[in-house]
Amino acid sequence: QVQLVESGGGLVQAGGSLRLACAASRRTFTTMGWFRQAPGKEREFVAVIGWNGDITYYADFVQGRFTISRDNAKNTVNLQMNSLKPEDTAVYYCAVGRGGSVYNIREADFDSWGQGTQVTISS
Repeated sequence: QVQLVESGGGLVQAGGSLRLACAASRRTFTTMGWFRQAPGKEREFVAVIGWNGDITYYADFVQGRFTISRDNAKNTVNLQMNSLKPEDTAVYYCAVGRGGSVYNIREADFDSWGQGTQVTISS
């Protein structure tokens, strides 16, 4: 199983930006995604990227504010988050897909997860 380590979380004011990074222990030839879990809520899908970075897909609430990217030479996937809102406050997790379509975005479609990084947006 792939080991994943997220970084880049923190506390920023509304309207600010953060760049999350996820380092994998080896190259993954499948989709990679970001999910988040806010206090008292279920974990939800944020963004996914195809194995070679050619296809990306986002949750509706992203509304053009986030960009997912990957660098297969470094085994990393990033999430650039701009125009952050207080409702973006959550623990953010990266995950490795089991394979198949990039549009397989349920939690069950991913089988390796990081420990998460806290993102807190103040109003």
